[in-house]
Amino acid sequence: MKKTVCRYITISMLSLSCVGCSVSKFIPENQYLLNDFKIESDNKEVKPSQMNIYVRQHPNAKWFSLFKFPMYMYSASGKDSTKWVNRFLKRIGEAPVIYSREAAEESRAEIQKAVQNMGYMGAQVDLKEETDGNKIKVYYMIRSGEPYIVDQITYDIFDGKVRDYLEADSTRSQLYPGMRFDVNRLDEERQRITQLLQNRGYFRFNKDYIVFQADTMLNTYKVGLTMKLQPFQSKEKNKQEKHPQYTIRKVHYLLDADFATLSKNELKGLDSICSGGVNLYYKNKLFLRPRVLTDYNYLNTGKLYRNRDVQNTYSALSRLHILKYSNIRFEEIMQNDSTYLDAYISLSKNKNKSLSFEIEGTNSAGDLGAAASVSYTHRNLFKGSETFTIKLRGAYEAVTGLEGYTNSNYMEYGVESSLNFPEFMFPFLSSDFKRRIKATSEVNVKYNWQIRPEFERTLAAASWSYRWTKRQKATHRFDLLDINYIYMPYTSAAFDAYLDNMDKVNPLLRYSYEDLFIVRLGYTYTYNSAGATSLKTSQRNSYSIRFNIEEAGNLLYGFSKLINKHPKEGEAFQLANIDFAQYVKADFDFAKNFMIDDRNSLVFHLGVGVAYPYGNSKSLPFEKLYFSGGANSVRGWRVRSLGPGSYRGDGNSIDYVNHTGDIKLDLNLEYRTYLFWKLNGALFVDAGNIWNIRSQGIQTEGLFRFNKFYKQLAVAYGLGIRFDLDFLILRFDGGMKAINPMYTGKDRYPIVSPNFKRDFAFHFAVGYPF
Repeated sequence: MKKTVCRYITISMLSLSCVGCSVSKFIPENQYLLNDFKIESDNKEVKPSQMNIYVRQHPNAKWFSLFKFPMYMYSASGKDSTKWVNRFLKRIGEAPVIYSREAAEESRAEIQKAVQNMGYMGAQVDLKEETDGNKIKVYYMIRSGEPYIVDQITYDIFDGKVRDYLEADSTRSQLYPGMRFDVNRLDEERQRITQLLQNRGYFRFNKDYIVFQADTMLNTYKVGLTMKLQPFQSKEKNKQEKHPQYTIRKVHYLLDADFATLSKNELKGLDSICSGGVNLYYKNKLFLRPRVLTDYNYLNTGKLYRNRDVQNTYSALSRLHILKYSNIRFEEIMQNDSTYLDAYISLSKNKNKSLSFEIEGTNSAGDLGAAASVSYTHRNLFKGSETFTIKLRGAYEAVTGLEGYTNSNYMEYGVESSLNFPEFMFPFLSSDFKRRIKATSEVNVKYNWQIRPEFERTLAAASWSYRWTKRQKATHRFDLLDINYIYMPYTSAAFDAYLDNMDKVNPLLRYSYEDLFIVRLGYTYTYNSAGATSLKTSQRNSYSIRFNIEEAGNLLYGFSKLINKHPKEGEAFQLANIDFAQYVKADFDFAKNFMIDDRNSLVFHLGVGVAYPYGNSKSLPFEKLYFSGGANSVRGWRVRSLGPGSYRGDGNSIDYVNHTGDIKLDLNLEYRTYLFWKLNGALFVDAGNIWNIRSQGIQTEGLFRFNKFYKQLAVAYGLGIRFDLDFLILRFDGGMKAINPMYTGKDRYPIVSPNFKRDFAFHFAVGYPF
């Protein structure tokens, strides 16, 4: 044993020596490899992490903030560029960063300037170099000194109307006596005032018209601050003018025409109509109804120009899928010493129709298969940018682990159709309300037919929902009505026998395989602090929240109670002689992304879900039950193979129906790092499980108890690879069980004595797990 350990230590030391030698050959004589840098500050108000952006030269990237593997790969190459191996290693690796004193001095000066702009005008930054062989570590030492404080604020604004606007909005000012003389805060105030005035008709106003004059008092750290409004720069030199205030005179829409390439005479040659005070110019045929454009226009004639109205118009037009892009230009008009704007809004038409094909791989509880679909889209069905989509889908999987069946094929056929309206569609609503809420409406109809060896299952669904976004960060979805009809036309004798046998273990399981109506409504709120969501993670610290709540059956149950106090037959009220579900369900997800540097981040995720059946239901519908394990949960387990609680199951392929619950908890921690080329890596630790609220027959190990649930948390760890294709992220994760609540004794802790065949799970997925 000792010899083996010594051998590993010797090999490791030799490997490190070889790496050091290979790196040294790329370091010129009398120069150094930039090994690291550190920023130190003597003031808690000046945080070193805020100064990292001013450092011009960074050391080589580290995988997981530990290993400079890209540099080692580059250094393993030879200098002969004719060999493909050398070219390949240099392409996927990273050249050693040779220390530049000029870049370090520029960084020192930039940091010093940044600290001085924070109000520490006497701040100094020292540069210290520490060498170790052919490596160097650089220190930036910040000595901030005393801050300068704003003692008094005065205003020099000769334009009375502008002064009135600023006084009326003074409560939102960023400036006050006693504040630190922070140049960044002054710039924020300039931006605020610019935005204020641009929404009060000042089309030509920009922040350069606002200047600050600072007067430092002798032998003190106090500053007298004066904000001055510069006069408008007119064509007549040396003449101070007040800033002009513009009023919208006319609004013109140009459909499939660009104002920049057309003269006014050419506009007269186009077909035109006037609707709602807006002029529409078009060629040959108007592809949108005039009312649509007037409803999506926020530039009102006769009112002051507001930049907010311009942005609202852009935002509204972006909801019209028939448009490829839109562009708004203004022409200034002088009339009787008054200033006006004529707006020209150019709209470019998108393709009306499209046809797409898609092929995908499927993985259900470990059974692999393939699916194909074809979709047809019409983006302007009723000339109001209504988007109609119909999709046909077929899938096949080879089901494994079934005994007693001659046929082991799983087939699925489906058709889905949707119609999206770019406005809030509901009777008796005013146009003003629809304009304010800025919502889209969607109608969905779906039919799905599943053919398994054990049973056939059909699902028919129809829904009406609304979606709207606020400030590009928060998204709301309201499902006004969602009707699902589940019909089981066939179950095999073997499956019926299985359900009969499971009645002793889980008497509510049969409920999941009966004909059922689900009439639900729900609300979903999603917030992402980084703005519009994308496949890639944010390049700064961010967080996201998702909350969903839904209920089903309450109105039907109340109506049934009014007609009949008790069900006529059976234990549940029925709709069209079919039981309907009654439950309430709530989910909460939180994810926090901590950016360590531009190549490394740490992501934490918490997911909690609770569903409770009552009234007309003894159990949740199968589609609404929670499951654990899989690519987006505890990755040491296959999908639908964990829980509830410490329930182990019998390993039968049908047993996945028992691995369901009413409560779910997911805890995930993932360290993400950039590797090379288009590859990213991840280290993760997952924990979680599912539980039942009510006892399921003799299956008591899955019952949720406050004094016991934390002992039933499953824990997994593993490695992942992400293949970033820009438009798509392919994810490969390998997870190992660390704590397995299904077992007792030493088998409960496979992290101590792992069994690869028993404890490993591989997952392939698209996109990040959270």
